[in-house]
Amino acid sequence: MSGTFLGDNLFHGRLRTAAPGLFWLGLVMVLLGLAAIFFPMVATLAATVLVGWLLLLFGLFALFGAFSIHGTGPFFAALLLGLLAFAAGFFLLFSPLAGAVALTLLAGITFLMQGAFELVFAFEMRPVGGWIGMALSGIASVVVALIIIAGWPGISLIVLGILLGVNFLTTGLAYLAASRAFRT
Repeated sequence: MSGTFLGDNLFHGRLRTAAPGLFWLGLVMVLLGLAAIFFPMVATLAATVLVGWLLLLFGLFALFGAFSIHGTGPFFAALLLGLLAFAAGFFLLFSPLAGAVALTLLAGITFLMQGAFELVFAFEMRPVGGWIGMALSGIASVVVALIIIAGWPGISLIVLGILLGVNFLTTGLAYLAASRAFRT
């Protein structure tokens, strides 16, 4: 039934055309992921600097955009958001080690919240099949969060690099598998 829809055929055709590009993208992502895993401190600092630049630029745009907003409340809210983003970006750029510590704590808290949400969601969907996979994902997120928080701040220089490396590696492998599946 999956090949009977016109949109499905068009999509698969486009994927077949893009398969060589997916292969090369996947290969580059696998190599970057492995580099980040083998050199986690460099990857952590690179990620911290990248986030710093993004926050700095967002802060500048938000500051300029605040002056086009009418009304005192919305103007000051946008101005405050721009100033906070700019200050956070400035902090990350000019204090990348301390920034890595802060981002690692933020990652641990994020994993903890995601895990708690997934566990609650799993128990809410329990009569339906597939709830065990959601529960396992929630447990894994909570375990990763507890490892990060328990090792914080000592592991701050490697956690972000390892997480980034694992993400690049798995995404790259997925792209390689997709390119192989749609090769003509």
